[in-house]
Amino acid sequence: MPSIIFASPKGGAGKTTSALILATQIAKQGIAVTIIDADPNHPVKRWAKGGGTPEKLTIVSDVTEANIADQIEEAAGKTPFVVVDMEGTAATIVAYAIAEADFVIIPTQGSQLDAEQASNALRLIRAHERGIQKHKPDYKLPYAVLFTRTSAAITSRDTKFIRKSFEEAGVFYFRTELNERAAFKAMFSFRQPLEALNPAEVSNIPKAIENAEAFTSEVIERIRSAKATPDKEKVA
Repeated sequence: MPSIIFASPKGGAGKTTSALILATQIAKQGIAVTIIDADPNHPVKRWAKGGGTPEKLTIVSDVTEANIADQIEEAAGKTPFVVVDMEGTAATIVAYAIAEADFVIIPTQGSQLDAEQASNALRLIRAHERGIQKHKPDYKLPYAVLFTRTSAAITSRDTKFIRKSFEEAGVFYFRTELNERAAFKAMFSFRQPLEALNPAEVSNIPKAIENAEAFTSEVIERIRSAKATPDKEKVA
C-alpha cells in the first residue's frame, strides 16, 4: 500500500497543511490511514489534542532519523495509506523517508524562491533513483509538485512562469492547487478537521472541502496510474 512522503527543504511551504488535508480526507472515505509526524515540532500531534481525529486516522510521532524507515514500513503493514510529514530541512532523515516512498509530494508556494527549494527536493529523488537504477535501470520514483497557498480567483504571473518552467524541464506538478483559505488555517487554530469547523467562526468551509477533495482525488489517481505502469513514471 502507498507511502506518501511530503518533502520540501523550505519551511512554510505547506507540508503539514497539505499532509493533514490528505490524511483526513482519506480517513473521511472510511479508509484507514497513518500519518507520521516527522517534524520535530510535532504540529500534527498538537492538532490531535483538539479531539477531532477521525476514527480511521492513526498518528505516529515517535520518529527519529534512526527509526523513520522502520516506522514507515510498520505503518504500511497496518493501514492501506501512510502519509509522512517531514521537517522543513534537507536533513538526512528526509532522504531516508524518500527511500521508503511510493509517491513523493513536494509542496511549494507560487514564488521563484520556493520553486528553487523544490528543486532541492527533486535532487533527493534523483539521487534515490540513481541508487536503485544500478539494479533496475527503468526505475522512477513517482512524484509531483503541489502549488500551495494560491489564489482561487487568479493565477499569479510567478505561478504561471514556474508552471511553464516545470513543463519545459519535465517536472511533474498537480493540476489541483491548494488555495489560500481561512479554513485550512483554522484546522490548526481550532484543532479540528475541515468538516468539524464551525461555519459561524470560519468562512467558506464548503469551498475548502471541495478543494481538499479534489486534491485527494488527484493524489489517488496519480498513485493508481503509477502502479499500473511499474518502474515507469507516467504521472504527467
